[in-house]
Amino acid sequence: MRPPSDVHHLLKAFEGRPAAVSAPAPDPVNLPMIRHWCEAMGDTGPAYTGDDAIAPPTMLQAWTMPGLSGASAARTPAYDELFALLDGAGYTAVVATDCEQEYVRPLRPGDRLTFDTVVETVSPRKTTRLGAGYFITTMMRVRVAGELVGTHRFRILKYAPVPVQPPAPVQHPEPARPTTHPARPTRPRPVINRDNAPFWEGVAAHKLLIQRCTACGTLRFPWLPGCGSCGSPAWGTVEACGSGTVYSYVVMHHPPFPAFDPPYAVALVELAEGVRMISNITGVPYDGVRIGMSVELEFIRVDGEWELPVFRAQSAGPEGAVA
Repeated sequence: MRPPSDVHHLLKAFEGRPAAVSAPAPDPVNLPMIRHWCEAMGDTGPAYTGDDAIAPPTMLQAWTMPGLSGASAARTPAYDELFALLDGAGYTAVVATDCEQEYVRPLRPGDRLTFDTVVETVSPRKTTRLGAGYFITTMMRVRVAGELVGTHRFRILKYAPVPVQPPAPVQHPEPARPTTHPARPTRPRPVINRDNAPFWEGVAAHKLLIQRCTACGTLRFPWLPGCGSCGSPAWGTVEACGSGTVYSYVVMHHPPFPAFDPPYAVALVELAEGVRMISNITGVPYDGVRIGMSVELEFIRVDGEWELPVFRAQSAGPEGAVA
């Protein structure tokens, strides 16, 4: 297979070009979507119910998403041309890496959103664990009746996957020789920023820290820059006791991903403190995980120098179907 070529000089021409112009959101801000979002996230904040309800700020992108088809009449040819150029050059895979959102004012039921998106930057060719490629950053500005209500900066990696090398055939009748295996790919690293750096500092110290709003006392996880209940940016931390139960889980079979060997279970664990987090379950095989299973926090070292919080199964718990 022909190796992918460096097309950065062509990609730079797309910087500043619009990807969507005055695109209308598929639906107005509405209570049913807010209710479903809050239920899925386990967010019981009173600000999202009642006659004066607002939408959770982190739903900003959700209102603009066109659905599974991904089609939008307001999308410009530039976006499709950019991806066609990358695909044609061999960068056929894509993975989202991080996003940044700014909330200018709360969204309320009945608001009708429009948005403009531009291709903000295209990085030089980078070599990553997944493969070589380019980081594409887009900037979306969301408006209601012309008023800016929020921004959404989204970054993806468009890359050429590292080919899987087949094992070398065994030669006979040569005597057996010590076999060597290619280095196992390392796990993807999290994006650590000013909002979540203290969480990872806690992990390094073998502490699982939960954010606590110092204005209203609400606990929140994952870490966020502001309180979903009262909106205060002031926060402290509470160290989790480490006990929890499996609230839900899935068993991943496909697609395969470097550094992970399917099938494996990914669980949503409800901590004793009442918040939930996604993690792995240790101590049982993937098909032994059950909803309601008691778990205890532990820290495991992966890839030599990096540690992660996971949960060790303590009991089988009630039966539960794979989610």
